[in-house]
Parts: sequence; structure tokens; C-alpha cells
Amino acid sequence: MRICLIYDCLFPHTVGGAERWYRNLGERLAAAGHEVTYVTLRQWDRGVDPSYDGVRVLTAGPRMDLYTGGRRRVLPPLVFGAGVLAHLARHGRSYDVVHTASFPYFSLLAAGALRPLGRYDLVVDWHEVWSADYWRRYLGPVAGRVGELVQRLCIALPQRAFCFSRLHRDRLRAAGLRGEVEVLEGEYAGDLTPPRPRPAEPVVVFAGRHIPEKRAAALVPALARARERLPDLRGEIYGDGPERSSVLEAIAQEGLDGAVSAPGFVDAAEVDAALRRALCMVLPSEREGYGLVVVEAAARGTPSVVVREPDNAAVELVEDGVNGVIATSAAPEHLAEAILRVHTEGMGLRERTCAWFERNSRRLSLDASLERVVRMYGG
Repeated sequence: MRICLIYDCLFPHTVGGAERWYRNLGERLAAAGHEVTYVTLRQWDRGVDPSYDGVRVLTAGPRMDLYTGGRRRVLPPLVFGAGVLAHLARHGRSYDVVHTASFPYFSLLAAGALRPLGRYDLVVDWHEVWSADYWRRYLGPVAGRVGELVQRLCIALPQRAFCFSRLHRDRLRAAGLRGEVEVLEGEYAGDLTPPRPRPAEPVVVFAGRHIPEKRAAALVPALARARERLPDLRGEIYGDGPERSSVLEAIAQEGLDGAVSAPGFVDAAEVDAALRRALCMVLPSEREGYGLVVVEAAARGTPSVVVREPDNAAVELVEDGVNGVIATSAAPEHLAEAILRVHTEGMGLRERTCAWFERNSRRLSLDASLERVVRMYGG
């Protein structure tokens, strides 16, 4: 089949879960014998051909800064949407399928608008479906309402939909999506060998981008509370982003210099070692489309602490008391309580976490999801 993948980023020029998903999907579809074109924004120097492993990469817009203050800018999605519209107007009939991310929405609207002309099938990956309340909190009352409307227009398009969590599958159905919705549960690309339980050091780890919705700074006052009962407890906060200054300020404010470190971005091997020795991985996010780091922690025998929030799909990856703890909120007392519970349950919880990963690793693997999509294409 002739397949067009559409996303405005390309791994490794930008790094993220969706970028990895589309790069791997393109590679796997090409290996299965399909003709694959990847349409994206340019993120490399002029004159460089970013095509890879049988996947032809084309640009539908110039190099642009996608984020400001940890949030997506509006202009790049508009530019990319216009570029996708122009590309499919010229070449739409040369594709059997257009397979696109739902976000940024304007490229999906372009693909949907030209589907009758191009006569291709439309496949959409919905990594997230935002609630009306979250749209308002993210963009304000007016722009948030516009964002919600654009999302609804995208949902109204005839399509075959994939989601990566039950939360967003249910939201799509509730919003009136016409057609099939399938959940792809696997995004973990690491080793599936079951880990062995090992004693933990008294250290709590966060690993992720420092953006508002991940609430990395919330871990610091929680550690201060937990250290009242566990004085030797330390924290390691990995990653970087626009909220990094808030993390550093919280460390200073709580007087935890020397007990909590925030080294920024580090090599993957250093994060791997930190997760292996950690008492637990804490993800205080209010919004996650999946929560891959929970699986990454479990693959190393380390339980996770996540927060129960309406927009947090990461709670689907934690069985409370089995491979981690679900905190009531990101308030310091609730996160501290969850961390202390992990400590109290000791090796028993680490053994259950290892067993959980062994039971679920294949289901949660990236290969399992890729295989399901490739089978859909007849590969």
C-alpha cells in the first residue's frame, strides 16, 4: 500500500513519544513492503535528506520553534496545516492511506477536507483528547473554547482511530466519533526480560520534561514532608524545561540543597541507573496521554507513584499496591504519604512490581502495538 504518515516532528531531530512512534511505525511499514512517505516540518539543515530505512521524508513547512514557555505555539500548526493541505491537494491520489496524529489539529483538518478528492482512507492516532475544562485552563476561556471546537471538528471527520489509553478512547466515543476506535497499549521499546527484585536506595526519582502539567516541582515539598520520618531520603529530578527554575527555587526554599539534585538532561544510562536503584519513581503529572516512564520504572523492578487526576492516563499503568501507589493528589502531604507507603511495603512491593512487568511486558511493548497496526495494513 501507499501510505502517508503525517506529524510535524521527526525523531531524532526532536525527541518525544509521538516522534518515536511515527519513526518506528514508518520503519516497520516499509519493512513490510509498503511505500511510505513521512510529511513533517523541517528540523534539519538545508540540503540534508532525512529519509531513513525505506521511508521517504518530505517537508510541508520550514524550521520553526514549536514551543514557548512549555506550550505549543499557534503559528507552527497553522503553517504545517497549510503545507499538508497543499501537499495532499497535489499528491493525495497517490496515497491509499493517510495516517496522521490528531495533533496539531490543522494538519488533520486538511487531511480530512481533502479525503473525498484524494480518495484515501484516513487513520488517526489520538494520543490525547482534552476535556473542555482542561482547554479552558490551558488557553483561557476564549481561546480554550476555540481549541475545543477545533478538536470536535477533528473528531467529526470519518476516520479509523487509534488511542493509547482507555481514558482517551472513552472520550472519543463520548464526543461522538464515528467509526472504530482501537486501543494500542504498548509504547515500551526496551528489554522485555523480567527484572529481579533488588534492595532500593533511599532515593526518589523524577524523569521527564519540566513543563507545567508534569509538576516536577511538586516533588520537592513532598520530599521535605517524607524526610520528617525518613531523614536519609533523597531526591533526584532529571530533565529540563521552562519549569526548571521552579524546581530549583523549591529546592532552595525547602532547604534541601544536598538532599535533592536537579542535574538537568543527562545520558540515558544515568537515568537507567537512577531508576534501578530508586525507592520509587514519582510522576506528579496532572495530564499524561500514556505515562511511559511508569513502564520503564517497572522494567527495572521499581514501583511508581502517580496522581489520580481527570486527565492523567498514567493511572491506567499502576495497580495500587502491585506496581506502585496512586496518590490522592499532588499536595505535599499526599505525595509524601504515597512515598512512605512504598517504603513501608519494602521488598514485597518490589517483588510484585517485577511480577507485574513480567505479566504485562509483551502487552505494553512497542512491538505489540506496531504489529497490530501493520496487520491492519496487511503487512
